[in-house]
Amino acid sequence: MAKENVQKDNERLEQIESTLGKTEMFIEDHKKSITIAVIAVVVVVLAIFGIKKFVMEPREVAAAKAMFHAEQSFRNDDFATALNGDGNFDGFIQVINEYGSTKSGNLAKCYAGLCYLNMGEFDNAISYLKDYKGKDQFMKPLAMGAMGDAYMELDNVAEAAACYEKAAKDTKNITTSPMFLMKAGYAYEMVENYTKALEMYNIISSEYPTSTEGFHVLKNIAFVEAKLAK
Repeated sequence: MAKENVQKDNERLEQIESTLGKTEMFIEDHKKSITIAVIAVVVVVLAIFGIKKFVMEPREVAAAKAMFHAEQSFRNDDFATALNGDGNFDGFIQVINEYGSTKSGNLAKCYAGLCYLNMGEFDNAISYLKDYKGKDQFMKPLAMGAMGDAYMELDNVAEAAACYEKAAKDTKNITTSPMFLMKAGYAYEMVENYTKALEMYNIISSEYPTSTEGFHVLKNIAFVEAKLAK
């Protein structure tokens, strides 16, 4: 039994040595290719680091600075200046054109859409809000809900309802979700989709009962239930 174990161990050692030998031969035969591949990986890593450190980060800072005055105008409800600038400072459109690939440039698209919405240019509002690709827990649903408002103004009620529902469900929070669920419910009522309206109202009642909408939603539930009972 002991001899068999020794023999097996010897066989394993021979296999390992054979494998190591083949590996060494492969490395020796392909030394130049492997060296080139390693150098290529290092160059790519350094290039990515350099682009991030010396190109992207400075652009992010510049974009944020360029946004400052436009955001101030937006807060003051001066939407035209916020959008197009005043000759001395850039507006959101200029920020988008110059820094569109940055985080601030992306946020500027949302702001631009909101400006157009408040100025009554609803197609432009939808266009910029669609381009906004944000993940912020507040701005993301706000942009989607604003798109719903624009569709509502264009009498595209079904699309508005879908936007409101998406705004409520994509990023759940007690501040915006019940508000957009209520808007979705009203929009679904307008197109006589009472089943969907009831679904929206029931979510408010069960998940956001302490919200402002939650205190008043029972009458909405009773209304659509009556419609469905007919």
